[in-house]
Amino acid sequence: MKEDVFKGRGSRISPDNPHLQRREHLVFMEGIDEEKHLDRPVTKFYKETSKNALSKNNSPDLPLNYSVNPYMGCEHGCIYCYARNSHEYWGFDAGLGFETNIVVKHNIVESLKSQFDKRGYIPQAIMLSGNTDCYQPAERKFKLTRGILELCLKVKHPVSVITKNTLIARDQDLLQELAVHGLVHVYFSINHLDPKLKSVLEPRTASANKKIELIRQFTNAGIPCGIMVAPIIPALNTADIAEIIRFSADAGALTAGYTVVRLNGTVKEVFSAWAKETFPDRAEKILHQIESLHGGKVNDTDWGRRIKGEGPIATVIKTIFDAAKAKYLAGRKMPDFILKDFNPNGQLNLF
Repeated sequence: MKEDVFKGRGSRISPDNPHLQRREHLVFMEGIDEEKHLDRPVTKFYKETSKNALSKNNSPDLPLNYSVNPYMGCEHGCIYCYARNSHEYWGFDAGLGFETNIVVKHNIVESLKSQFDKRGYIPQAIMLSGNTDCYQPAERKFKLTRGILELCLKVKHPVSVITKNTLIARDQDLLQELAVHGLVHVYFSINHLDPKLKSVLEPRTASANKKIELIRQFTNAGIPCGIMVAPIIPALNTADIAEIIRFSADAGALTAGYTVVRLNGTVKEVFSAWAKETFPDRAEKILHQIESLHGGKVNDTDWGRRIKGEGPIATVIKTIFDAAKAKYLAGRKMPDFILKDFNPNGQLNLF
């Protein structure tokens, strides 16, 4: 049996980067050109100096206006990830290039501290992270996320963390202390319950069972947790919506949200190639149902519709989600953030 050199990777292709004129190939004298990834793709890290740690968004679809992203690119390999497109601006591709070339913002903590120190800075909850997962495998080595949490605790700045990885358990000590001061919300992204689906859909993330058990552990430690059932992909993971919410609620989750998949830019090419190889019998059904959510296209930039979709399938998804949330999470909500204690000097105010 031939070894699968792409094991642990989501994409098996390196699509063209529309922002570049060049295209990298291996060229053989026999005249057969092949993609460069002939051996098992390995991860490379690139050091980047961050000038502005806070990224601002003006989207009415998102609850928080600012996010911090210590890493660009992500080894988790989630095939649907919208952040794949942003990697093209770094000169990489949205397929294997996104998963194997990780940009590390080595000075992100110092950069964030300098923004907190600016005169007139008004604290509001920041999202960690809004693009790629702050607890992806690189965090085990570089510990930038832990540094950000330490800074937020020191200056009493609120932070909302979202992840697909149980590496976050390493930082339970900081999260507990942040929770004592009303400074943290933790969200786990869970969009399926099938380990076999996880191995191809988002290969290097934690399983749903492990994340749910961590919700239980964090809840018992006083850390407020919620879930994002995201993204929901019709004909692939819609059957798990209610059970995800039920199991998470049983573990102590306080709230839930959801999004539907959209395939903007080169993500369409990456996802389509994956679907046709992984689920050849229903790939067209999956793609057509995604189109039905977004006005006949798999991509979408319309506010509201791009996140929740519209049409009959979107209505079914919303009905299932709303019913499960009402049944299992009634009367629960995340605690309010405490903003008044922010002190950029990180010292006690004696007066």
